[in-house]
Amino acid sequence: MSGARKPAARLGAQLCAHALHYLLFAYRGRQLLRRRPSLGGPRRPAFGVPGDDVALTIDDGPHPRWTAPMLDLLDRHGVRATFFLVGDRVREHPELAREVLAAGHLIGNHSMTHPQPFAALARHEITAEIDRTQREIEDATGHTPRLFRAPGGNWSPGVLRTTAELGLVPVDWTVNPSDWRSPGVARIARTLSRTRPGQIMLCHDGGGDRSQTVAALAEVLPRLTDRGLRFVTVPDDR
Repeated sequence: MSGARKPAARLGAQLCAHALHYLLFAYRGRQLLRRRPSLGGPRRPAFGVPGDDVALTIDDGPHPRWTAPMLDLLDRHGVRATFFLVGDRVREHPELAREVLAAGHLIGNHSMTHPQPFAALARHEITAEIDRTQREIEDATGHTPRLFRAPGGNWSPGVLRTTAELGLVPVDWTVNPSDWRSPGVARIARTLSRTRPGQIMLCHDGGGDRSQTVAALAEVLPRLTDRGLRFVTVPDDR
């Protein structure tokens, strides 16, 4: 937070951001129950993908321990995913960002430092978080991301407005196994196995020990492909 912001204003912004977090949590629950999740728009996050495909998204990397095993796993199963990368981690491990792109996956912007609650930041701070990440990814890979996911999925009208002004598509998710909490392989796999056509899955390769995520996906990916589901990257041309 900028030191120029008054404590009362800062607290108000944080309370508002937390309230939005719980409202969005409820909204995601409704999206999960819909036959077709919302595809979003310039100022509305996408909760799903078109048609009968599904999208696997991987957040918070690149990570020196877990990105490579994740890429190996996806390659074995012929799955293309969308990786939402954190700018600071791209700066630390640019070679891993290049490996993600070279493996045929799509890269999206997930902010520079992953601050939370993201919607509590001032507009200029939100802009800086997104813009700096764009430059880090471009410098590391030569690729300019077209997708943005707010840290923690903490959207607000201001975050969405800034995302649109920067020419990026906001992306949320439908299926969330909370793998970042390390709840156990069985629980992660059980949640992901319920994925239906049109839904976006949320997983992580950064932010901590992701051995449970890798193990769960090793079970789930063949299970979903055996059901006839096809994995695609999140559309970035809206």
